[in-house]
Amino acid sequence: MTLLVFVGSLLGAMAIGVPVAFSLMFCGVVLMMYMGMFNSQIIAQNMIAGADTFTLLAIPFFILAGELMNSGGLSKRIIEFAVSCVGHIRGGLGIVAIVAALIMASISGSAAADTAALAAILIPMMAKAGYNIPRSGGLIAAGGIIAPVIPPSMAFIVFGVAANVSITQLFMAGIFPGILMALSLVIAWLIVARKDNIQPLPRAPMADRVKATGRALWALGMPVIILGGIKAGVVTPTEAAVIAAAYALFVGMFIYRELKPRDLPRVILQAAKTTSVIMFLVCAALVSAWLITAANIPAEIAGYIEPLIDRPMLLMFVIMILVLVVGTALDLTPTILILTPVLMPIVKQAGIDPVYFGVMFIINNSIGLITPPVGIVLNVVSGVGRIPLGKVTVGVWPFLLAQTIVLFLLVLFPDLVLVPARWLY
Repeated sequence: MTLLVFVGSLLGAMAIGVPVAFSLMFCGVVLMMYMGMFNSQIIAQNMIAGADTFTLLAIPFFILAGELMNSGGLSKRIIEFAVSCVGHIRGGLGIVAIVAALIMASISGSAAADTAALAAILIPMMAKAGYNIPRSGGLIAAGGIIAPVIPPSMAFIVFGVAANVSITQLFMAGIFPGILMALSLVIAWLIVARKDNIQPLPRAPMADRVKATGRALWALGMPVIILGGIKAGVVTPTEAAVIAAAYALFVGMFIYRELKPRDLPRVILQAAKTTSVIMFLVCAALVSAWLITAANIPAEIAGYIEPLIDRPMLLMFVIMILVLVVGTALDLTPTILILTPVLMPIVKQAGIDPVYFGVMFIINNSIGLITPPVGIVLNVVSGVGRIPLGKVTVGVWPFLLAQTIVLFLLVLFPDLVLVPARWLY
């Protein structure tokens, strides 16, 4: 009955249009009243404690780094570099989009920001070259969702805090699956793009490639600094976020000189707005997380799926299907915050590695960003690329299928996540 009260109050509030953060607070209040322990101070204390975490400082700085990267010309140099390398191949602009998405994912960690930058630059180029525009928009959307999987990932930071799992280990474990997601997109793109009447770009002379590489070196150095520092143990993820923001500011203002002092208030304000939304969600969710534990809801759910506890792979399949369904209706961060406190005790009881589960959980939630009817990243591509949302939704299906196949391959073969993670960490 406790589970029914929790789920009913949460879904009921969301169904009538209450924002997710307030819905989380509401279901917490309802649960407290049902348990006969209502106390407004508990809500306030848990919200304050939720925000008062050193690890969460990484979120505003990585968001700021992403905004500075896009405004300072780093994104543009990365795309120019990718175009010079593979733009001349038949279907090459699609591969450019995937390569650029992979590089940018290792800098900003924001699916929406990376997708917006890619769509703004590449969709006009792909339209001019004769590519199918809805399919191109779908590819860029699918490339954008690599960002929450490749470090530095804000999704891993939120999950790590909610699940009490090492964020550094999550970062290292996400690298190889993120690369697999990119490779799956390359294969899917080469299959579906064969029918298009595409005009390849002229092959860039070696001198132009060298110049493009030289211009992009400062941008390409950013992921090396972030991941290298974390891997070497020199900096924590939070400290790496501060370094990333400072590096993006320096390169944008003094190297590429595209970021002007007058732009800083706008960039900082946008980063602050995005941060406030995420942090409020985290604070509200930690109230629910505390009450989920107090009400012993994980044990109640474990009772329903007890036959699966001794069969970890089957349990993972069931959880992944559940998260895929939830991801069609909720954004990434709310899904993480709502389901993590419920699922983690069950995962630990089944003997599943928490880091492996965290990677799988985030990949699954990322796929939800391009899954109708919500599909936040689909909306970004539609708005920036001026493509009707219905057409983008149709165009994304081959790539959505490819990444879903990767997800379930990783369920069947956990070592594809665990072995590279152990080597990297």
